[in-house]
Amino acid sequence: MPGTRKLGKTTDQRMAMFRQQVTDFLDNGRMETTYCRAKELAPLAEKMITLGKTNTLASRRQALSFITREDVVTKVFSELAPKYAERNGGYTRITKL
Repeated sequence: MPGTRKLGKTTDQRMAMFRQQVTDFLDNGRMETTYCRAKELAPLAEKMITLGKTNTLASRRQALSFITREDVVTKVFSELAPKYAERNGGYTRITKL
């Protein structure tokens, strides 16, 4: 876990929520959620993009073990990772509404 916020959920519920939110975030490009959840979600999404930049079979399998839809993994590896190829992190931006 990147952070220490429990968000009022057990570990398995929290991880399932994060997996689904990361999948939706990477699919749509943006997400509206609470500030605390977004702060916990950002490092997980950035890790998936970093795996996409590596672009090996092992990294693809590791991304598939976290992201819930195969078409989103394909999008990360074919569209998002090349977009951020020259960047050394900081792919996501959290704005407080």
